[in-house]
Amino acid sequence: MRRDTMGPYDLTLLATVLILLSIGIVMVYSASSVEALATYGSASYFLKRQLVWAVLGLIVMVVLSRVPYEVWSRLAAPIFLVTFVLLLAVLIPHVGVQVNGARRWLGHGSILFQPSELAKLSVVALFSLTLTRRNVPVTDFWRGFMPHIGLLALLFAVIIKEPDLGTALSLGGTAIVMMIVAGADITHVLGVGLLAIPALGALIVTEPYRLQRILTFVDPFKDPLGSGYQTIQALLAIGSGGLLGTGLGHSALKFFYLPEAHTDIIFAIVAEELGFVGGLALICLFFVFAWRGYRVALSSVDPFAAVFAVGLTTMILLQAVLNIGVVTDSLPLTGVPLPFISYGGSSLLFTLAAVGILLNISRNGRARG
Repeated sequence: MRRDTMGPYDLTLLATVLILLSIGIVMVYSASSVEALATYGSASYFLKRQLVWAVLGLIVMVVLSRVPYEVWSRLAAPIFLVTFVLLLAVLIPHVGVQVNGARRWLGHGSILFQPSELAKLSVVALFSLTLTRRNVPVTDFWRGFMPHIGLLALLFAVIIKEPDLGTALSLGGTAIVMMIVAGADITHVLGVGLLAIPALGALIVTEPYRLQRILTFVDPFKDPLGSGYQTIQALLAIGSGGLLGTGLGHSALKFFYLPEAHTDIIFAIVAEELGFVGGLALICLFFVFAWRGYRVALSSVDPFAAVFAVGLTTMILLQAVLNIGVVTDSLPLTGVPLPFISYGGSSLLFTLAAVGILLNISRNGRARG
């Protein structure tokens, strides 16, 4: 492909990501210091690990920002197949690592890898290819639309077995948005969505812990010392922050009132220490990220690049919406990390990898062949 127009990287997008990452590192240290000191004898235990993953993620981001995005059209299918094998391997006893009743990781000790994070990136790449470069358009219900739904249902079933409903919903939502952007008939989407509601309801009803999460969402104060404890403590943290917060590092709820405050629930500590203003500023940064990410898609001439950019942006944005919705008790409890902010190696690594690809599209997506 001959490049007639190659612009600069989207520096606003890059700056937004770096600000979010910096906030995340600071908040991971603040939220985890008490637990780290009590458990491991070092207040910076989790901070050091998050910094390692952040550095690795930034290296991957820089490398991928320089790799032409077209490469992903050739690698999408092989990477997806490898990802699917890894997702199956997680479910094998003595191969997959079980933590808190969930079997989602591969690895040993503190070096763990979560294949479902790679699954989100690989599905975005594969769907970007199949939705834009197949002979059969996605408007064709049986030959174009349903094969994507079937593949999505297969992945959903495997990830649910871990179990990881949050990741499955995030992945499914991202794929549906990509299909709509690629031209899928909205009536097809709505029809499949209506059929999926009973299946989702069955998943919830047949698993006591999922049903309990719905009941807790409806009324967390019904069981304040049990299933509703984390939700109530998160709401107390948010309420305690008031307008300007208690001050950075001065959270009271991180003193073992809010379990694992540095992971999926970290937005509550942000709101407690930085207040409504700080929480709103963080949300605004995600809005800026969405604006720049979708702008990259709109300015891309190549359909593959445009759908790819939509998928990458939606993947990250939807996780942020789900996470903040859960922490504020606006959505039922699901285990979805807050991108760039929550503690977690695999999540941070693949989120920054997605940003690297998005940056490359911002520079090269305007190219005309």
